[in-house]
Amino acid sequence: MINENMANLIASDLLQIKAVSFSPNSPYTWASGIKSPIYTDNRLTIAYPRIREQIATGLANIIATTFPQVSVIGGVATAGIPHATLVSQNLNLPLIYVRSQAKDHGKGRQIEGQLQAGDQVILIDDLISTGGSVLKAVAAVRAQNIDVLGVAAIFSYQLPDAVENFRSANVPLVTLTDYDHLIQQATQQHYLATSDVTAVQQWRQDPWHWSL
Repeated sequence: MINENMANLIASDLLQIKAVSFSPNSPYTWASGIKSPIYTDNRLTIAYPRIREQIATGLANIIATTFPQVSVIGGVATAGIPHATLVSQNLNLPLIYVRSQAKDHGKGRQIEGQLQAGDQVILIDDLISTGGSVLKAVAAVRAQNIDVLGVAAIFSYQLPDAVENFRSANVPLVTLTDYDHLIQQATQQHYLATSDVTAVQQWRQDPWHWSL
């Protein structure tokens, strides 16, 4: 279960550093083709020492509590790598990272670092939209006959596709904050006009068919 205080704090921080942008009247187009009234760029968090350390501490705590048997922390390239690095340091655990695909030169590796029989991995990404990229990383690790206990992320849009994709892959997901908490904080702190709340809430329910 999400920690309410942490969820609100992280959501507020993301808004403060302008990692989140709202544009209900001129939607963003995601790489997936989804038209969205919101865009989140959690890569900005690494520029702020207090925030990145707060994220690392929060992720380390939720991982240690939810997945106490974890033996390796993995970062999903590229945005998950800095956060996974800090978490692995906090938990004093080995670190790996997983590319979107194997290199086309050298030894052709997709996974960097070391994995051993019996390892139990948690993968970290910066945010979850449909879950496609991080679940490909899960599949790459599992293809090495290594157990993936779950995925941890800073933020989830809580899209129906993601819920179904993680369920189908049998991968637990934990996050520090999510769409509900972000919209709540954005409304309370006037980053999002009250008149736009309905639009962004409707979008989350069916993003593929959402329209103004």
